[in-house]
Amino acid sequence: MAKSKTKAPATPPAPRLSDDQIRLELGKRPEWSETGEAIQRTFAFKNFVEAMAFVNQVAHAAEAANHHPDLLIRYNKVTLTLSTHDSGGITQKDFDLAGTVDALLPA
Repeated sequence: MAKSKTKAPATPPAPRLSDDQIRLELGKRPEWSETGEAIQRTFAFKNFVEAMAFVNQVAHAAEAANHHPDLLIRYNKVTLTLSTHDSGGITQKDFDLAGTVDALLPA
């Protein structure tokens, strides 16, 4: 007899932040900016190898958070764009990952 497979209940999408909440969060992270339905920051490094090392650190942090940024790599510059796609815009998850990524940089 075949076993029936039951799916775990889906986690509801994170709630989108209001414009006021986004402004408040961006005030805490002035290096980040709002672009459409996302937040974005460009990081500059000495060379391509340093940029790629940073991207690998971001990949591990994003995987741990189960929240994955869009990445654009141009030699020594890395642009991260964060948006909670299943919520259709910016959520607290985006700012949480932005804080984690910022902490990866040397002080």
